[in-house]
Amino acid sequence: MTPHLKKITAAGILVTLGIIFGDIGTSPLYVFQTLLIEGGKVNQALVLGSISCIFWTLTLQTTFKYIFITLQADNKGEGGIFSLYALVRRYGKWLAIPAIIGAGTLLADGIITPPISVTSAIEGLNNVPALSAAFVPGNNLILGIVIGIMLLLFFFQQFGTKVVGTAFGPVMLLWFLMIGGLGLLQVIHDPGIFKALNPYYGIRLLIDHPKGFWLLGAVFLCTTGAEALYSDLGHCGRRNIQASWIFVKTTLVLNYLGQGAWVLMQPAGFDFKGLNPFYQIVPNPHLFMIPCVVLATLATIIASQALISGSFTLISEAVSMNFWPRITIKYPSNIRGQIYIPSINWILCFGCIAVSLYFRTSEAMTAAYGFSITIAMLMTTILMYYFMRYVKHWPVWLVTIILCAFLTVEFSFFVANAVKILKRLFFLVFEFGLIFTMYIWHRARKINNRFLNFVDLREHIPLLNALSADESVAKYAGQLIYLTKANNSRHIEEKILYSIMSRSPKRADTYWFIHIDTTDEPYTMDYSVEQIEKGKIIRVDFRLGFRIQPRVNVLFRKVIEDMLKRNELDIISKYESLNRFKIVSDFRFVILEKFLSYNNVFSLAESFILNSYFNIKKLAQSDAKTFGLDTSETHVEKIPMVVNPVTSFKLKRIDPHSGEVVPELVHA
Repeated sequence: MTPHLKKITAAGILVTLGIIFGDIGTSPLYVFQTLLIEGGKVNQALVLGSISCIFWTLTLQTTFKYIFITLQADNKGEGGIFSLYALVRRYGKWLAIPAIIGAGTLLADGIITPPISVTSAIEGLNNVPALSAAFVPGNNLILGIVIGIMLLLFFFQQFGTKVVGTAFGPVMLLWFLMIGGLGLLQVIHDPGIFKALNPYYGIRLLIDHPKGFWLLGAVFLCTTGAEALYSDLGHCGRRNIQASWIFVKTTLVLNYLGQGAWVLMQPAGFDFKGLNPFYQIVPNPHLFMIPCVVLATLATIIASQALISGSFTLISEAVSMNFWPRITIKYPSNIRGQIYIPSINWILCFGCIAVSLYFRTSEAMTAAYGFSITIAMLMTTILMYYFMRYVKHWPVWLVTIILCAFLTVEFSFFVANAVKILKRLFFLVFEFGLIFTMYIWHRARKINNRFLNFVDLREHIPLLNALSADESVAKYAGQLIYLTKANNSRHIEEKILYSIMSRSPKRADTYWFIHIDTTDEPYTMDYSVEQIEKGKIIRVDFRLGFRIQPRVNVLFRKVIEDMLKRNELDIISKYESLNRFKIVSDFRFVILEKFLSYNNVFSLAESFILNSYFNIKKLAQSDAKTFGLDTSETHVEKIPMVVNPVTSFKLKRIDPHSGEVVPELVHA
């Protein structure tokens, strides 16, 4: 059964709790505290209005937009902004831009989510009476523990999460039961707090409070995990996510209500400075505070793990869809979809540690958190319009109403969070670098593909046959293999024929042309074979899902084995001495690697894009490594990339004796 059609089961819901809701599930650690700090004077209007805004944000953004609508945009069970883009890209070339911006901003805030979550949890030790002096927020002890946890978290990524992953569900179940229970204990003492669910109080807060509208920047923090929730769709299935959200939202709302009830029960003039209501509602701190902090820390580690895994998946999809340079991707376990990308892992690790050292406290981090996620959500909304209108074929009036509602809410959050941009200058280089890399890679590939010249392969069959039979030319390989971008089996790149014929002619017994088609489905693995000239010219087409790594060496060997079983192929060496002993012919791949030729005249924009592209490419993985080709069987051939050749100049010929200009020849 495909992931998006999985039945609702207790086991499925438990796994969903462990994988999907870590980020949004740990937000009560800091959201309400942030609202009290930014709201200034704490009174009933601030408390009721804050909880009202939180409740309706969770309802409109998380429940309505993501749980009910966006989760329908599953690509064969897979979610995330690139899966959504794959579904709608045929409806507009420009849709690559919101996909790139959405992915870049989602990744950028990935370096602040682990520090803010883990720091919020560890700072809870300040509420243990015996430890309060040692664990003052921002001191070196808390900082050291946070950095130590993150170093271990990133270090263990290379081994996969198969073992610890089985504990994620039960831990998060305990976490949600705990936060719901803690909230319920306070609500029982003050049932009147339920009136905070009335939207009236939220509206009055935004209108009457001195900061009013700008408090939405803090309110938004309660739904920051919604975008990651959609990205992890493929792990659990839509139905399990929707069913478990009922439980998750109930516990979240109860906890926020409980924090609000505790605040309202404090005497007039009570000083809330330095207090986190989340930990204040824990009964008997001497007995329960340490277990609470331990569970909170485990929950934040799980939330961080889900975000890191999501980042790996996002970059892997970006590589497959030509939005990111080819980099090393490893598979630490046999679990489908579990991957490890060393370069991204250590970039995120460095970023998280730098954020911790720079901000030091969770309070300072929340002041810079959320801006990028609002942009990511706006980009998802743009892509969702095309999904609802052209994929689902919903009525124009309905799509327009939904779009206006989402854009109004999200643009309000964006404006309210825009003030944070000065506090998050620290992130801008990282954020810009991600978006810049994706855009340059995408645009340069488009320019590159625009100037690909294809020729009809069938017209060159006699020439290839003649070369193969010409014993005066030294044999280059028994089986010679090229990778081709030509979608039509009749076509081949002109540069491949040039490589075979013009650069020290490459004689072979059989010429193979391999084409890889990346499908919109995530896990497709199909191939077809066409013998263009039986035994001499063979084309293999692989159809691979965008989450499948194109390990051509392994895939091609599988094709050879299959063709031998079907008696469609003879790969015994044609050398007389070797043929007598049935020795298998040699296989050799040729990779054509481009470099930017000096023989080009560019516009300023194209020059910048292509030069940036080739500079980035130097840091990327080689084609041979990307396609899983053994270096002993692979030859890399450099060819110049000529986009706009230099032609508009006039070179005069001078007579060497007289020094006079030699007249040009005029052809009749």
